Formats: sequence, structure tokens, C-alpha cells
Amino acid sequence: MSTIEFNQQVLSFSDKLKYFAYSLTTNTDDAKDLVQETLTKAFMHKDSFAEHTNLHAWLYTIMRNIFINNYRRSVRARKVLDGNNDVNYIQAKQSDGPVLATSTINEKEINAAIELLDDQFKIPFKMYFDGYKYKEIAEHFSLPQGTIKSRIFLARKQLMQQLSYLR
Repeated sequence: MSTIEFNQQVLSFSDKLKYFAYSLTTNTDDAKDLVQETLTKAFMHKDSFAEHTNLHAWLYTIMRNIFINNYRRSVRARKVLDGNNDVNYIQAKQSDGPVLATSTINEKEINAAIELLDDQFKIPFKMYFDGYKYKEIAEHFSLPQGTIKSRIFLARKQLMQQLSYLR
């Protein structure tokens, strides 16, 4: 199948993709973003599509995977470190009230403490909390996953020591 034929067939499914995206996101703007990201990924990875297979199902799979990955990133972004020494995660409390001055100061102090970390700890730590997976970070640095996990753990440990006065 030529590139033009492939592109035309993919675009012919855009209305169905919009409905599916809306059923996943229940938000019109998010659905449009999801469709756009799906189409972009489909066009970029045209070579991985096996001819004479179900293009419709392939596009739905791409969209579903993008949605799941975005959801996981958003959940991870809403998590904060627990003050326990065993470094458990807890859900961040979602507040409808105003931001208190003390929370702004704490956020500034936390960001300053992160910036004080060595780059070998700071960069993987920031990438992880921006939603990247250990594997993606490891590939970026051409290091084993275990090394990345260790560096992120050590970054957390250093931050907990530096910020212990905030508890």
C-alpha cells in the first residue's frame, strides 16, 4: 500500500476515532488532542502496520495505548512523597481552597533542594516525575534500569534529608 493510500485510509477513520476518543476522555478538547496524537503516531509508524490486517483495530489500539500512558503519567504527577522513611506514595490532597503562603514557600524550598542535587540524580528524578518510565530514562542515558532506579531512590533520600525541617 502506498503512503498516499495509507494516509487516506487512516483519515477516513478520523470520525470514528473522535467518537472513541470522546468515550475515553469524556471531554471534547481532550478527545481532539487524543485523535491528533493518534493520527500523528500512526503516520510516524506507518512501517509497523502489517498490510492486509485491520487498520481500524490498529488505530484503536494506538489510541487506547496513548490514553492509558497519558492517564498513568497524570496519576504519577498527582502523587507526592510521604514523609515516612520507607518512601511510600500517597495521593496528593486536591484542595479547592486558596493556596496558602506556607505551601508556596514549601514548594519553592522543595524546588530549590531539587536544583541542589547532582545532575546524575536530578535529571533522572525530574524525568521520572514528569511521567517518563524507568526504561525510557535508562534508554535516554544508555544506562541499565537498575542504575536509574537507584539514582531516583537516592535523589528521594537526599531530598528527604535536606527537607526534614519542613515536616
